[in-house]
Amino acid sequence: MSAQGEEQQDRAIVRIAAHLPDLIVYGDFCPERPSVDYFDGVLMFVDISGFTAMTEKFSTAMYMDRGAEQLVEILNHYISAIVEKVLIFGGDILKFAGDALLALWKVERKQLKNMITVVVKCSLEIHELFGTQELEGLDIRVKIGLAAGHITMLVFGDEKRNFFLVTGQTVDDVRLAQNMAQMNDVILSPNCWQLCDRSMIEIERIPDQRAVKVNFLKLPPTFNFDEFFTKCMTFMDYYPSGDHKNLLRLACMLESDPELESSLQKYVMESISKQIDDKQLRGYLSELRPVTIVFVNLVFKDQDKAEVIGSSIQDASVHINSVLRDFRGQINKVFMFDKGCSFLCVFGFPGEKAPDEVTHALESAVEIFDFCSQVHKVHTVSIGVASGTVFCGIVGHSVRHEYTVIGQKVNIAARMMMYYPGIVTCDSVTYNSSNLPAYFFKELPKKVMKGVADSGPIYQCLGLNEKVMFGMAYLICNRNEAYPLLGREKELKYFRCNMKEFLMSNCSRILMYEGLSGYGKSQILMEIEYLSQGENHRTIAIALTKISFHQTFYTIQILMANVLGLDACKHYKERQTNIENKVKTLLDEKFHCIFNDIFHVQFPTSREVSKMSILRKQKQLEALFMKILEKTVKQERIIFIIDEAQFVDKTSWAFLEKLIQNVPIFIIMSLSPFLDVPCEAASAIIKNRNTTYITIGAVQPSDIRNKVCLDLNVKGIPKELDLYLVEGSCGIPFYCEELLKNLDQHRVLVFQPMESEEKANVTWNNLFKNVAKPTELLRPFTLGDDGGEEVCKLASGVRLKNLSPPASLKEISLVQLDSMSLSHQMLVRCAAIIGLTFTTELLFEILPCWNMKRMINALATLVESNIFDCFRNGKELRKALKQNSASFEVHHRSLSLKPVEGQAHRESEALHEQESEVIECHIIRFCRPMMQKTAYELWLKDQKVDMHLKCARFLEENAHRCDQCHSGDFIPYHHFTVDIRLNSLDMDSIKKMAKSQGFKTEEDIFCKIESLRKSEILPEYASFEEIKERILNFFDIIITKMRPSQENIIPLESCQCEEILEVAVMPLAYHFLALGENSKALYYFLEAASAHLILEDNYMAYTYLNEGERLLKILKKEKSWSHTFESATFYGLKGQVCFNMGQMVLAKKMLKKSLKLLNRTFPFSFISMFFYIHVEKNKHHRYMNQQTPESSPPGKKRLAELHLQVNCFSLLWKIYSLNYFFHYKYYAYLAALMEMNTALETQDDFQIIKAYLDYSLHEQLASQHIMWYKNEIMAMEIILNLPLKAEGIEIMAYMADTLGCNKYLMGHLDLAIDLGSRAQKMWALLRNPYKQYKVLCWLCTSLRLKTRYKQLIQVLGWLWDLSVSEEHIISKAFFYLICLDTMLYSGFVYRTFNECLAFIQENEDNRILKFQSGILLGLHSSVAIWYARLQEWDDFQVFFNKAKNLVPRRTPTALYFHGVCRYLEAQVLHLQKQIEGQFESAQDSGVELLKVRLPSYTSPCLFTVTCQQFGQKNSFFVAPHSFKSPEICEPGLTGGDTDRPVFSPPPQEWWYSNSELAKDQWTQMALNLPTWDNIISGNVNVQDIQKNKFLMKVNILDNPF
Repeated sequence: MSAQGEEQQDRAIVRIAAHLPDLIVYGDFCPERPSVDYFDGVLMFVDISGFTAMTEKFSTAMYMDRGAEQLVEILNHYISAIVEKVLIFGGDILKFAGDALLALWKVERKQLKNMITVVVKCSLEIHELFGTQELEGLDIRVKIGLAAGHITMLVFGDEKRNFFLVTGQTVDDVRLAQNMAQMNDVILSPNCWQLCDRSMIEIERIPDQRAVKVNFLKLPPTFNFDEFFTKCMTFMDYYPSGDHKNLLRLACMLESDPELESSLQKYVMESISKQIDDKQLRGYLSELRPVTIVFVNLVFKDQDKAEVIGSSIQDASVHINSVLRDFRGQINKVFMFDKGCSFLCVFGFPGEKAPDEVTHALESAVEIFDFCSQVHKVHTVSIGVASGTVFCGIVGHSVRHEYTVIGQKVNIAARMMMYYPGIVTCDSVTYNSSNLPAYFFKELPKKVMKGVADSGPIYQCLGLNEKVMFGMAYLICNRNEAYPLLGREKELKYFRCNMKEFLMSNCSRILMYEGLSGYGKSQILMEIEYLSQGENHRTIAIALTKISFHQTFYTIQILMANVLGLDACKHYKERQTNIENKVKTLLDEKFHCIFNDIFHVQFPTSREVSKMSILRKQKQLEALFMKILEKTVKQERIIFIIDEAQFVDKTSWAFLEKLIQNVPIFIIMSLSPFLDVPCEAASAIIKNRNTTYITIGAVQPSDIRNKVCLDLNVKGIPKELDLYLVEGSCGIPFYCEELLKNLDQHRVLVFQPMESEEKANVTWNNLFKNVAKPTELLRPFTLGDDGGEEVCKLASGVRLKNLSPPASLKEISLVQLDSMSLSHQMLVRCAAIIGLTFTTELLFEILPCWNMKRMINALATLVESNIFDCFRNGKELRKALKQNSASFEVHHRSLSLKPVEGQAHRESEALHEQESEVIECHIIRFCRPMMQKTAYELWLKDQKVDMHLKCARFLEENAHRCDQCHSGDFIPYHHFTVDIRLNSLDMDSIKKMAKSQGFKTEEDIFCKIESLRKSEILPEYASFEEIKERILNFFDIIITKMRPSQENIIPLESCQCEEILEVAVMPLAYHFLALGENSKALYYFLEAASAHLILEDNYMAYTYLNEGERLLKILKKEKSWSHTFESATFYGLKGQVCFNMGQMVLAKKMLKKSLKLLNRTFPFSFISMFFYIHVEKNKHHRYMNQQTPESSPPGKKRLAELHLQVNCFSLLWKIYSLNYFFHYKYYAYLAALMEMNTALETQDDFQIIKAYLDYSLHEQLASQHIMWYKNEIMAMEIILNLPLKAEGIEIMAYMADTLGCNKYLMGHLDLAIDLGSRAQKMWALLRNPYKQYKVLCWLCTSLRLKTRYKQLIQVLGWLWDLSVSEEHIISKAFFYLICLDTMLYSGFVYRTFNECLAFIQENEDNRILKFQSGILLGLHSSVAIWYARLQEWDDFQVFFNKAKNLVPRRTPTALYFHGVCRYLEAQVLHLQKQIEGQFESAQDSGVELLKVRLPSYTSPCLFTVTCQQFGQKNSFFVAPHSFKSPEICEPGLTGGDTDRPVFSPPPQEWWYSNSELAKDQWTQMALNLPTWDNIISGNVNVQDIQKNKFLMKVNILDNPF
């Protein structure tokens, strides 16, 4: 289309005309309403069946990538083709009725004969269009009916909205003709058959019908249809011709005419007009949307003439429109339907969603029914109301379309309207969602309705003015003894405190719980009702509904009916008897009739009462009620419980205000936030000094997990499901329930018997099979026989992240969205494209034509409205995500003391403060994930692509490690191996990237540590002691030089990689996924997995690797994609995850596969291994002997491969070291040697030093004393040549850290402490908390083993501060592990056992802790030991079993062996108990204990720990060969080969052979362990705490079993 054509199409009048037929666009109607016009013409009714079923398919689709847009494409594939064909043949589309359309050829009567031939030709060509097409596997059937003759058009409406409809016999005929048609049929009505040229049409008679079926046109051979058609079109007033002959419709060329535009706009819905005014794309409004359909049908007493029924339709339409307008509903269509006029009304169109939509729809329906039933000439009014998800959108062609609704719910509403005439009916969804009392409805008998397979129960809405039924107002909320109220201990505590004060005092108390719908307010009140039962007080609980607010004195009426015992009375005479007994001493009998209206009794009306005014009667009643209550409370205390108290009417509030002033009563209320300012009495009660006002918060993640396990009756759920429900529900119970229902509806959940972890065969797919289990508090409720031993699993292939939100939750989000301004809606929709979490910088980048001030103002408003949360940094975000906001008390009384006149100023100041906070914060997150998903689904596909592309272009500049980590890839040199960038790189970016990957500049090369030389640090003939001192001095000098003023050494901020991962890397992966760029998405999924491994989050790494695996499978099918490095990286990362999880067989398999893809095969056979060793030795010898590198540094792609190989070899030699088989030590040696050679090939200082230290550790474990010492010296030589800049300093810190850790592992604790203290200082100065905490962990253990308690406490303090400031769970867990060790083995208390236990119970399901093999093993084992020593065997068994499940995860780490050591002690204590008790299982336990095999890796450290626990003062080093002979050696300071083994047998006091030891000795000791504060203050001698040791009894028996 030309630019001029596009400009014409963009005119507002043209866009409006596209929604209207030519009949209206070019019509000349008088301004009076109604107006009637008569003409002749041919009508075509086209029905395309199958779209309703297709709508249902899409509306119930599981994933967000299937929805309205695909439905629009399919609908318009058919409908636009039909519209185009109709327009080409000169027709005018009058109406689109869902998946059908009505077209008109308006001509004079004498032209009907020829025009029918044209229309038949058009109909047959329409069938030819779709006769052979299949789309989306759907059964689409096109049926056409034709009629001709006289037609009447009626125009009606009011000053804001106009409607039109065509009526008459011809309209009825075309409908009947279409009903007779089968697939691909064209049916002519009897009159059309009479008026047509029969010689031109071959027909087939229909039995018992006057209508006929068209077979084909039988045109004479000489007949020229084109000439015939052109001649016929000359009689069509608005058929394009001449210069406009190429147009489909003349209305496309309408010139701007404000008067005509204003006139036409009245025929278009308001929401459409807004979009036209805003120049929005017409597809914006097309969506699958939860709405409420109200179908109104009016059947007239005499509808032969339009003049007769026109005024009735006019009156009805004006009233319907006014009623709907009040409740934000709209009339979508009006048409004559089966001898009646039907109005299709919809609540919940885009921009019109409102709270309580269903209630409003029912109220409107009843009001419309009542009014229309009185309209002149109306015989029957029938209304059907249905709620659910339907397609709402623009259907048709670009030049002629309409906004319509299609779906099963539309059909159900229409069928109910027709099959249940004369009443208002609704479906079960509407009934359940109405928030109206059940007695407002009556269930109707089911009927078989055409086109509706199963409508479910049908209800009649009786109206909103029925008599109150007292027994129906109870608080209905099922309380189950086997289903505890979860996560509401704080809320119940408020009740208990108020209850205690009420019972002890003589004054009223008011307890109010405020919370949004879904927070479980009714459940809290039900629990309170149960707890408040007592002998001396009476509890009355009621629940209100919205209708209660409109009924004067309703709340007090219900409460007093309960007080008087009227609620259980079945007959009015019973009520009268009760009233007489209660008030006989308070009220004269002649005044009893005052109760007639309020309690529906029939006392004789007295003269005195009949003369009373309504106001006086009300006052008399209030005074009487007050006396009744005063009398009642003297006998028993009264507690009123009112649910949904926001619906208390004003008169009842006023009475309650007086009541609490005069009568001691306890009122407990739950209420949603008031939509308007509460009445004066309600405000006074809220501000009363005796009122406790609680704002209910969300429940915590552990409570959500407990709830899910209870609801599903399972022992556990998958971690993925746990994360999905915790995040999606935001701690709101209702959200959790709806999400579960949605999953169940899509059959996502699978239930299986709980499998023993020991028996399960571990594969990659079940590597994280451990389910999230309920807390210990829930154990009594999950041990039932009925399914109690089942666990929940996810169906195969399910992707929870992409699941579409449930309709109920989507509706809540749409209500919030539609209540916003259009600009705020646009901001939320743009943010939804970015993701759940985003930065203000990216949002500003993609917002169209916004300035920063406008964005900040909008964000501040949306943060205030709880749409968004804002955070200064990622640390704040992570902290907020760990806990949901809890309930809190609001002191309205103190707030009310502030002056009212300054309220507006304070609100302005609050908004200004909010804006300031948003400016400081650069991370924004949706408060509700459902809002993000809902807003995301509103975008069209093309729009999404553009927005995702913008986001990707912006984010890729930041998708790398932070500046503190030198901005490299998370996978070294990754971006050099694949072409993934969207933006072109400038020279500065290339230099920065190259430098981040280790390339040196000239400045770096000459910036060496000038004050230190190799000869000064490592003199050739120095002793071990001298070298040790010089090395420590070297690190001291480095620390001194690391002054904060040197910006090129000290980073300005700590590591930001975790934040970058959350706001850049992970979002990028999903943006590219949405763009269909699978290779780029794979790149970022691998980067995300690597980043999570760096952050020690194995589970999330596993999750992203699974995403990557799915993409790999897709990419491998594409012949154009071939990238070995990505596959190798994938398997390398999988191997690392398996290694961390202790699955060494699986890890070894993955690592070898990665190496094979990199053409670095690792030998599988024993023979080939020796060949490889020979080759690698020669290679190593060549590397070591060359003075300078033989070649230039490897290329970037090669470096990426080498770094990956180094990592694989590093893991492989540790894996082989775990195994006892003799030949495995050769495999370990080969892997370590290959790591060394590969590192040397990189010519990268850090990789070489890392390899030297790894090789050194391997040699120490293999007792190669000279070799390991030599490697450490070589690593130090490299250190001396490094520049004194950030990278060089980090390598030096790494050297001190790793060297110290190795000494710790080998049992050289003094040197480990010296090196560790320096390493932690360096990492602290470098602001690297992740490295610092690791040093502090093994430093704590070393200090405890050396009994340096003052230093230990100092280091523990650093560890605690670090864990709190960084919100780091592993460091906090290790802190508590050391605290437990101090109690168990050091004899004093730093943190109490209960505090340690609380931490374990709260965090044992933390995904980072749970999938770290060592830390939880140590914690659970330590707690088990504590209980074993106290002889509390039930508690012992709980934690021992947890530890036992973790033992098989064997990883070559000190942390794991620390835990194993504790586990073995716990097992020995248990075995001792079994032997003493002569249990039959003692022998099995003993055998099981002997089966625990400890590999040689880190065994010296393990033995050191054991010796220290048994009381030896010195640290011990045990070489691997000493496991063959029981030799215990005291190490030298450096651990050199000059240390001679010294045989030291264990002291005798370790073991006892008598059985006279007091059983409660440790119990008494444990209760009196001194605290560290007592030791510091001098109250306890340090030497005395050595006596606080548990002495285990060992009975010497001939046969212990």
